[in-house]
Amino acid sequence: MTSPDALRTAVGAVIDPELRRSLGELGMIDSVDVDGSSARITVLLTIEACPKRSEIESEVRAAALAMDGIETVDLTLGVMSVDARKGLSARLHGGRTPEDRYGSKSLVRVIAVSSGKGGVGKSTVAANLAVALAARGQKVGLLDADVHGFSIPGLLGIPDHKPTKVDDMILPPRAFDVGVISIGMFVDPHTPVSWRGPMMHRTINQFLSDVYFGDLDVLVCDLPPGTGDVAISLGQLVPTADVIVVTTPQSSASDIAERSGLVARQLGQKVVGVIENMSDWTDIDGIAHTMFGTGGGADVATRLNVPLFGSIPLTPSVIAAGDSGVPFSRGDRADLAVMAFDKIVDAVIKSAPQRGSRSIPLSV
Repeated sequence: MTSPDALRTAVGAVIDPELRRSLGELGMIDSVDVDGSSARITVLLTIEACPKRSEIESEVRAAALAMDGIETVDLTLGVMSVDARKGLSARLHGGRTPEDRYGSKSLVRVIAVSSGKGGVGKSTVAANLAVALAARGQKVGLLDADVHGFSIPGLLGIPDHKPTKVDDMILPPRAFDVGVISIGMFVDPHTPVSWRGPMMHRTINQFLSDVYFGDLDVLVCDLPPGTGDVAISLGQLVPTADVIVVTTPQSSASDIAERSGLVARQLGQKVVGVIENMSDWTDIDGIAHTMFGTGGGADVATRLNVPLFGSIPLTPSVIAAGDSGVPFSRGDRADLAVMAFDKIVDAVIKSAPQRGSRSIPLSV
């Protein structure tokens, strides 16, 4: 027969879908009892309106029924007290600043995806980069810093998903194993966001401070076009970020793209590479057409003295992905854009600073 302690261990190993930690570690297993073949379990959710309520219930039941001799489960879902919730928030979140979370002493790599102008596919690159890194086993968060022109929720198929607030923590929705936060999750998508600099700075600061992504390897930030308030705010809040500049092959786009890289350097950030998007179109006969000119990506890379990570051709899969909510990087591995992007992801990973070169803040 299964003992109460064994049952508590089993159900406590269930992972909370939002916090990405076990229910036992989070203190969510309130009580466990075994009466013959019946198990009685009380689980305390973080909030009453927990969006993952049914998922947690299903996983706990399955874990209990997998135990030897357990045939029925009487499961009660309660809610943490205010004090318990505050304690959980303090343990996990700690009220740390952006510098604490993503500064020079942090092991989280921050990648800011920038461009000089709109319409070059910067958000598409950022979304696919985050998803591709997660598919390679990295723990990834994606911050949509394009306050006025947010598009990340739609690109990842979660336009109606809302974050969960637990005390001072904001728990982001997840898509393709990536934690995602965007101002689009807090406002009506059909209402324009007409904010000036201070409000945008406050928003980016709150996203960096209050959003709990869990333990991250990489935080990808989708910056708005240009070199304005948000780019400056991110540079001030996370001066150690690596910057990837996105351009199209046109000289009119590449000239402006260079400026975003130069501003990043002025803010102390490191430009690690350039990605050229919409490099050409290949028709059904296999003939490539350069609709937007050639050489823009290589030109920006040369002027910024950084590598050209690669060029992404415009294929039907890329176009369809913009509306489907499924990133093109998850598509057919034989697709020209997918193959090109795989090589770009390889280059992005290789451009990461060596973690072994950073000092670990330990004291005796």
